[in-house]
Amino acid sequence: MNKIPRRIVTGIKDGKSIIVEDQQVENAIEHFPGLIISDIWNTQTMPAILDVENRIPNTGFPQTPKNGTYFRYVVVPPDKDLGVQSKEGEPHPMMHYTPTLDYIIILSGELYLIMEEGETLLKPGDIVIQRGTNHAWSNRSDEPCIQLAILIDAEVG
Repeated sequence: MNKIPRRIVTGIKDGKSIIVEDQQVENAIEHFPGLIISDIWNTQTMPAILDVENRIPNTGFPQTPKNGTYFRYVVVPPDKDLGVQSKEGEPHPMMHYTPTLDYIIILSGELYLIMEEGETLLKPGDIVIQRGTNHAWSNRSDEPCIQLAILIDAEVG
């Protein structure tokens, strides 16, 4: 399984900033062949409580806590390796909805963001602001795509 970058967590001890944790992420899970997800951090309230860590299980589709956030690292394999086939005139099989405001950054590879109407190709450095909409990801290349996603609970109308 791919190595997820190390996670560094800071904190305060005796009134001074410190590094509380410095290690490889331990909760990387391969949900489907090559689809690796690590839910790196979450918060359970807004404003966030800084001295509390709630470890959460990784899920294929995120379950952002009410008034909370999710920070996830995702490796999306090529569609052909994942066994995903989109059929003309039908919704993409990975189409899903999250009632969240998502900030997504493409780190490497390329990925199509598919909406109910339209799609766009994303490349390294591209940023997506996903606002509570049905969407899917499609990797039509031969290489995995790595993205970071921050999901924030939202009121979706």
